[in-house]
Amino acid sequence: MASIDYPIPVRHLITLLKQLPGIGPKSAERIAVWLVQHGTDTGIGLSHALAAIAEDIIECRVCGFFATQAEGCAICHSSARENDVLCIVEQPTDILPLERSGAFRGHYHSLRGRISPLDNIGPDDLRIDELTLRLTKGSFQEVILALSSDVEGEATAHFLVDLLSAFPRIKVSRLAQGLPAGGGLHSADELTLLRALQGRVTAS
Repeated sequence: MASIDYPIPVRHLITLLKQLPGIGPKSAERIAVWLVQHGTDTGIGLSHALAAIAEDIIECRVCGFFATQAEGCAICHSSARENDVLCIVEQPTDILPLERSGAFRGHYHSLRGRISPLDNIGPDDLRIDELTLRLTKGSFQEVILALSSDVEGEATAHFLVDLLSAFPRIKVSRLAQGLPAGGGLHSADELTLLRALQGRVTAS
């Protein structure tokens, strides 16, 4: 006798949810069942939101942050930014904690990752060419390396320091006090980031 299981649409939803980061089989099943039990309004609203993301959200070709097809990038298109300072981060999600700290009003550049030999991620896998182009064409006087303080973050920082030595006009600094060893920007609060930005030191 065949065992009883959820209908095919529910099983398909569970399979899709399991592909999301941080969601295992049990969590995926609970979320799917919750959506089913809470009726069509929640499910349809979620499907519309996901469809809108798929249709309208893009990666900014300049800084790597999230942008929309209709309005572009809120950071790069802002006339209120300081055009002489560039802050390099690993992921676009690292930009928001820095913005919320209120301590930085310059521009950003997301690498979309970091150098990690164990994961076969090298400089060619990051947005290094885009960075070099921005530095060549731009008028930046300072570049802040806002990278994680773990092994991969340090390796990425050393690579960037060597790369930036080709631009002697640009001062290179790193976030200083405040970020814990082995930690990333995603786990730091606004006050920690504020102190780290204010206490940045010259990279070497």
